[in-house]
Amino acid sequence: MKVRKLIESFNFAFEGIIYALKTQRNMKIHFFVSIAVLALSLFFDLTRIEILILFLTISIVIIAEMINTSIESAIDLITDKYHIFAKIAKNVAAGAVLIAAINAIIVAYLLFFHRINPYSHIVLHRVRQSPIHITFIVLIITIFSTIALKAYFGRGTPVQGGMPSGHAAIAFSLATAITFITENMFIATLAVLMALLVCQSRIETKIHNFLEVLAGGILGIIITIILFQITG
Repeated sequence: MKVRKLIESFNFAFEGIIYALKTQRNMKIHFFVSIAVLALSLFFDLTRIEILILFLTISIVIIAEMINTSIESAIDLITDKYHIFAKIAKNVAAGAVLIAAINAIIVAYLLFFHRINPYSHIVLHRVRQSPIHITFIVLIITIFSTIALKAYFGRGTPVQGGMPSGHAAIAFSLATAITFITENMFIATLAVLMALLVCQSRIETKIHNFLEVLAGGILGIIITIILFQITG
């Protein structure tokens, strides 16, 4: 009987994890990023302490997100009306998730940046020295893909309208230019973060959707690479 209760407890726990993964968008993002980071860690010589820190950081983020989900569900069960204390509880729980996520970013930076940096310089050099026709081919494929997406979703025209996002194109064009000019991955990382904030603002204000911003970012990157290959 005790064994059965123990098994049921495990089943309930897994059901909770599966529910959060199915219903919470942020939980899906956390899982995807966690898997990507763990897969990346296999290619670097992390020490036992560094692996332990990595696992603890990932666990903290996922646990915080699950607690946030449980608090939101409990509040929604109690009341479906606006209440200042319900708002405070949800905001505090969301703040805990944000702190855990920021901590995870800092830990990932400290663990991986100095290991990735040499490879990044090699990639930048090869991109600048690669044959220019390859980039032109990629640009044409990107443009055709953008037009196909516009036709599929029925938004705008092939040359005008919502697709792609001009702000995203400019933001990532500047970030790519900063990367090539400085050849400093720390500065490049800050530039990319600024470009991502621009894209996030376009999506948040519902001026563009994710695909429009993605297409704009890709176009900005490719066009900037072409210009640097020509001038280089």
